[in-house]
Amino acid sequence: MENKKEEYSFRKKEKEKERLSRIRPKKIKRIALWALPVFFIVGGIYLWLNRLPENPSPEQPKITVFYSPTCACCADYIPYLKRNGFSVEAVKTQDMLSIKEQYQIPQKMESCHTSAVGDYFVEGHMPAEIIKKLLAEKPDILGIALPGMPQGSPGMSGFKNSKWTIYGLADNEWFEFLSL
Repeated sequence: MENKKEEYSFRKKEKEKERLSRIRPKKIKRIALWALPVFFIVGGIYLWLNRLPENPSPEQPKITVFYSPTCACCADYIPYLKRNGFSVEAVKTQDMLSIKEQYQIPQKMESCHTSAVGDYFVEGHMPAEIIKKLLAEKPDILGIALPGMPQGSPGMSGFKNSKWTIYGLADNEWFEFLSL
């Protein structure tokens, strides 16, 4: 009797192994059949959202972005500018300090990257509409700065959770240019 129980238990385990060996490949195929289309759809959406104009039109303002090659948020800011109608020249540099000095940007106004557009500098994760406003109004200033790396600003993750103060530089004096 004991042998029959053991044999029955052994056969039951063998059948279960056999059943699982048939189910696992089916599950893997089923997962693959769902995962691949989802992967391609998500990838396509990502590429579409980050599409870059191949041939910038003459109307696109040219902006040069100076940034450290190790800065991930700067790499996210550049496609943002392209999506918003700018022709972007990205310049990786290990010497951001000399760029900040060139544009007379004090430490309290610094961000991780500095841009040059028209006759102005733009410091930090500046929204495109503010840069366009600067270019349209042509104020008598050297440039504008959004100090730090505010959460939710272009190129930064998260959502805007506080007022952003954008500063302007004229006659060696910093002043509040506008706030968002």
